[in-house]
Amino acid sequence: MSKIDLPLDNLNPNGVIPSLAQHEGSEAVRLVLTPDAETPDNPTFARIRDVEFHNGTIEIEVAGRPLPDAIPEARGFIGVAFRIVEDLSAFECMYLRPTNGRAEQQLRRNRATQYFSYPDWKFDRLRTEVPGHYEAYVDLVTGAWTKMRIEVAGEIAKLFVHDQEQPSIIVNDLKHGPDLKGGIGLYIDNGTEGIFCNLSVTQS
Repeated sequence: MSKIDLPLDNLNPNGVIPSLAQHEGSEAVRLVLTPDAETPDNPTFARIRDVEFHNGTIEIEVAGRPLPDAIPEARGFIGVAFRIVEDLSAFECMYLRPTNGRAEQQLRRNRATQYFSYPDWKFDRLRTEVPGHYEAYVDLVTGAWTKMRIEVAGEIAKLFVHDQEQPSIIVNDLKHGPDLKGGIGLYIDNGTEGIFCNLSVTQS
């Protein structure tokens, strides 16, 4: 396992503004969207320099919450994009919706975690064509540090949250297939203040 430092000069931001932050006692990277960022489910991330990823494990701690002026539909979207091609035209992504984790509506709880594949398989198409297959419940606390682990092998990806032994999401058919390789990015979406620390990557 290789721990990756997250100084600002190690990031290539696209549609996001990075800064350094302190959160619950940890030094971290903070991301917010640029005013002209296109959403949702677009390449709005800070890509890690000099990292190419195919198969292996990505581990990180994240804390996501809606900004004070966010739209009502904002959920604190935060996660990890992976296998990002150089021109940003294709990647896979798994993210959390922190405010859904303890929502009083069951349907929102069922949508606490999400997989999507850019550009053709965003959350709305997946939800319409194969409802329930690429999003799932997990207990989340808005703004709290949350551990994510993504295991990738060929066309299979699994998302583990909070050091759980069992995954919250299993994707058996990554939409770009088993061979895509590329970068890793710290991902946020609409109305989010996203905070990241303790990134580690294991290649396999």
